[in-house]
Amino acid sequence: MKLKEILKRNAVSGALSATEKKGVLEELSMLVSETYPDLSANTVLQVLLEREKLGSTGVGNGVAIPHGKVDGLPGIVAAFGRSQKGIEFQSHDHKPAKLFFVLLAPENAVGNHLQALARLSRLLKGESVRNRLIEVKNDGLYDLLISEDEKL
Repeated sequence: MKLKEILKRNAVSGALSATEKKGVLEELSMLVSETYPDLSANTVLQVLLEREKLGSTGVGNGVAIPHGKVDGLPGIVAAFGRSQKGIEFQSHDHKPAKLFFVLLAPENAVGNHLQALARLSRLLKGESVRNRLIEVKNDGLYDLLISEDEKL
């Protein structure tokens, strides 16, 4: 599964303004809802908050991958946000997160959901990719994400 299959250009924001975890999740939920009008921002937020209760989705190195399952969702969808300041996200390395990928999957999409999570992890594993995602101008974020994903 390629990133371009689950991430739309208008589901990318390079200018998250929240200063704390819940605010980032709210902003990202709004971004998902604006891109996929059948998904309410409240539903997405509740799914993400419930997942965070199980343990932080801050994976370290400035990256968080909030994710969850949504009943009735026809397929996997993603959104990406960037915070230049960084947000405390309870990552295992205690570093603030700057790069956020939201991943939502249908209730019955266990294999695809795990494949998508693994792909995002591989994409964001490289320090040079992370640095370029932090440095690139907002209008270049989507293209950079897709081009780096094509290299995997």
